[in-house]
Amino acid sequence: MSKILQNVDSRTNLVGQNRLELLMFRLLSNQTFAINVFKVQEVLTLPKLTSMPGANPVVIGVIYLRGRPLPVIDLSLAVGGGAQKVDATSNIIVTEYNSTVQAFLVTGIRRIVNLNWEEILPVPSGSGTNHYLTAVSRFEDELIEIIDVEKVLAEVQPFKMEVSEGIVDESLRAQLQNKEVLVIDDSATARTQVLTIMKSLGLKVHLATNGLEGLNMLKGWLDEGVDIYEKLLLVVTDAEMPTMDGYRLTTEIRSDSRMSDLFVALHTSLSGNFNEAMVKKVGCNAFLSKFEPDVLAKLVQDRMRNLDAEP
Repeated sequence: MSKILQNVDSRTNLVGQNRLELLMFRLLSNQTFAINVFKVQEVLTLPKLTSMPGANPVVIGVIYLRGRPLPVIDLSLAVGGGAQKVDATSNIIVTEYNSTVQAFLVTGIRRIVNLNWEEILPVPSGSGTNHYLTAVSRFEDELIEIIDVEKVLAEVQPFKMEVSEGIVDESLRAQLQNKEVLVIDDSATARTQVLTIMKSLGLKVHLATNGLEGLNMLKGWLDEGVDIYEKLLLVVTDAEMPTMDGYRLTTEIRSDSRMSDLFVALHTSLSGNFNEAMVKKVGCNAFLSKFEPDVLAKLVQDRMRNLDAEP
């Protein structure tokens, strides 16, 4: 089954072109769910499973894969469904998010599809806040629901949301209170964390849920005659987002002379080595992993210090 991910390296060429590939799978029912291929390390038949007493109820056990223990999460249970069958034919998807590796139990692997981010749409308004989706799409007249894995993982092992004591430089607070930041992310969990960090630093925060929405906000301010460099200390953007991803957003910012020098930080749960290469390709100023509040707070404060030092 791991052959489904052969030649994954060739898929890196999709990024920066506002394209992605989704691994489609099912959870008990015939409904199709998906996650981005770039977060998938491999797809396997479930190895021997060892129980984990006291673990979160959605963690059905641990496997040993190439000498390392990995928790196995029943993805159906995690998103509010029923428990899936566990036997020698069960499928798992091994993923990496925010430098952590885990396996998700699924009912059946479908296929990989190549789509344009413009075909990935936000979850319809009126869906509430309790769902586990970041976006939806259609492929061959079939609805695809894209799982908000960050929300799932935050509920299994809550992320640190606040900045540690001693990280905030109080001498910068007065300057920071006069600055604003644009935060762009399709995950409500990630937006909440970044909002908490920015407010603890005294910054005013503008929120957008995808790259196109963020780009339109920037262009709207410019069209109103706003000095964008005076207004915004930086833009913090996710990489994967419906309609327009963070790579394309950065490219659009760099190509507009009115805002081409904006400081853009790519804030993502995708693997570090891959993103560092993409940062250079599209022109981001910084890359950092999600759910590391101290690192983000230090980046913001360093940006303020550097701005003060500019002639």
